Formats: sequence, structure tokens, C-alpha cells
Amino acid sequence: MADKLKITLVKSTIGSIPKHRATIAALGLKKLNKSVEMPDNAAVRGMIHQVKHLVKVEEI
Repeated sequence: MADKLKITLVKSTIGSIPKHRATIAALGLKKLNKSVEMPDNAAVRGMIHQVKHLVKVEEI
């Protein structure tokens, strides 16, 4: 596994269920096409798995 993950919001949360919106906010993503770097651990991987249709993930 990589040390960090670069997570980019590529699809809008408009129309998605509130749980997915909350997960996107918890990841620190606010605007479309903005990225955050998060540690690569099980908790973050689980959050990404929940909203995989909204984000793009790159290993750093």
C-alpha cells in the first residue's frame, strides 16, 4: 500500500444520498475537481469505497 492517497472529487454530490454527502465532507472535499491528500489506512479506504462513484483516487 502507498503512504498517502490523493483523492479528487470528480462528480457532484447533488442528488446523492445524505450519507454520501457526509462522507465527502468528512474526506475534506468541498468543490468539484479539488483534491486532498489523506493517509492510506483502512478507515480512509472504507470511506473511499462508499463514494467510489464520485471520486478519483491516486496513490502517492
